[in-house]
Amino acid sequence: MRVNCSSSSACTANSSEGELPVGLEVHGNLELVFTVVSAVMMGLLMFSLGCSVEFRKLWAHIRRPWGIAVGLLCQFGLMPLTAYLLAISFSLKPAQAIAVLVMGCCPGGTISNIFTFWVEGDMDLSITMTTCSTVAALGMMPLCLYLYTLSWNLEQNLTIPYQNIGITLVCLTIPVAFGIYVNYRWPKQSKIILQIGAIVGGVLLLVVAVAGVVLAKGSWNSDITLLTISFIFPLIGHVTGFLLALLTHQSWQRCRTISLETGAQNIQMCVTMLQLSFTAKQLVQMLSFPLAYGLFQLLDGFLIVAAPDTQDWGLASCCTRVR
Repeated sequence: MRVNCSSSSACTANSSEGELPVGLEVHGNLELVFTVVSAVMMGLLMFSLGCSVEFRKLWAHIRRPWGIAVGLLCQFGLMPLTAYLLAISFSLKPAQAIAVLVMGCCPGGTISNIFTFWVEGDMDLSITMTTCSTVAALGMMPLCLYLYTLSWNLEQNLTIPYQNIGITLVCLTIPVAFGIYVNYRWPKQSKIILQIGAIVGGVLLLVVAVAGVVLAKGSWNSDITLLTISFIFPLIGHVTGFLLALLTHQSWQRCRTISLETGAQNIQMCVTMLQLSFTAKQLVQMLSFPLAYGLFQLLDGFLIVAAPDTQDWGLASCCTRVR
């Protein structure tokens, strides 16, 4: 397989097709909804969450990036490997295997930031990890895809959505920077903005979930194997991310943060990359996976938030705070 590093929004594989099949019209509507909602959600959400970030703590993470390093190892080490092993273990069709692998190679999504806030995790680390993983994706996505597809002998080009990555970075860093500034200048007001943003973020997450279920109802005719993988994949990410953070003696807050960051992938980036790289006929077999993954990672996040804090049971004593 060859990895095409083009940032163009067009792809020869797709341009050779005429009208999209009926099933993909649903995906087109879904993509539009996800794009608009996620843009609004990312801007408002990251601004409000930026109000919880203190520059001093943020700089401390950058100066001693142990938590960031563990998170990046989970993001571009554990997740691509897990995707590859799942594709091999379940003997997926080539198109489905690629969809799973692309998802595993994507950077973390901003959905992890709101869940981290709700579980009282390390917000400074969460936002830093999301930003760093998105930047690292510029090089790590093509590298991981190249390495894990060497043994598959596939000829299909994969187009890395650099434009999408750039937009994600802008939508992430600028609102957060404004939020940090507001927190510095008006700390009391920033707490109010943070609470409002958390509520708005929760409502928007529910909107995305409902839109995904309603508009993608025609996509759930995929085989049970792919749905099973979309269910267990984020769970594996959460568990392995937590365990690796635990083994590296991260604090309890950082363990939960890294767990959420690992399992939560950038769904829109995965969908964009698949659409740039494959024909309409191939997409019919592929797009149900990232949509299902996105819904299951939402469900997992809500379950993690609702679960009782095991720190109260004394399990947090296993974690040694890294200063």
